[in-house]
Amino acid sequence: MNQTVVITGCSSGIGRETALYFQKKGWNVAATMRQPEKDTELFLLPNVKLFHLNVTNEKSIHKAIDDILSEFGSIDVVVNNAGYATMGAFETASEEQIQKQFSTNVFGIMRITKILLPLFRKRKKGTIINVASIGGRITFPLYSLYNSTKWAIEGFSECLQFEVRKFNIRIKIIEPGAIRTDFYTRSMDPLKKEGLNAYDEYVSTTFANMKNMGENATPPSKVAATIYKAATDGRKKMRYPVGGFAPTLLFLRWLLPTSWFCSISALVLERKPRNKSKEVNFSENLS
Repeated sequence: MNQTVVITGCSSGIGRETALYFQKKGWNVAATMRQPEKDTELFLLPNVKLFHLNVTNEKSIHKAIDDILSEFGSIDVVVNNAGYATMGAFETASEEQIQKQFSTNVFGIMRITKILLPLFRKRKKGTIINVASIGGRITFPLYSLYNSTKWAIEGFSECLQFEVRKFNIRIKIIEPGAIRTDFYTRSMDPLKKEGLNAYDEYVSTTFANMKNMGENATPPSKVAATIYKAATDGRKKMRYPVGGFAPTLLFLRWLLPTSWFCSISALVLERKPRNKSKEVNFSENLS
């Protein structure tokens, strides 16, 4: 009998690639997304079923899990991948943007985990894979909200593994570096407050550097392969850094004093381009 994986955020990027990877390995794949009716590829594949799931809506999660169990009979692995990034100066963030960022990236994972834990606990088996980021252990300018959510995921996951390991439930954390997805475009929510322009030049310069790094980053297929490895390697290993020089950056963060590491980050990410025209208005760029 094929094993079943539930993956959130399968409409694009890492989630989509992960669904494709597990399908090729012969798994049953429950690919969830907010608008499954817009999918043009996954629903055509054998052993792949699409389900509507909005991680910010508990009723939506309950219905999706019930439908998945009815379709496949069991769930062996869940990949909590759904999420997005806000980017900009914290002072420009609205209360709504702050709440939405945490509701999606952190509380969404907690909602799904809480619903699936009784199932895994009764079976004395299950794997929960949370897609965090190197931004969960390293900070970057303009990502105060996003980094906060990823740090929260790291802490939540590491603490949870103590509670559930006696039930043979494994908690895994995936820590991608810069990955070539729509992270810097469609999946980003720009922070901008009307009348507050004090940060504009800094944001424009820093965003241009980050966007350039994203365009030359690791493909999401490599993250999908790492997620599959975490699901199947049978190890107690918890963290899996991948792509975008993630292992190197995390090692340097551990090795260097915080002030040194932050200075190096600033040197790379805040440098002004030689050609002034390369700076971008990130709000317009994302629209």
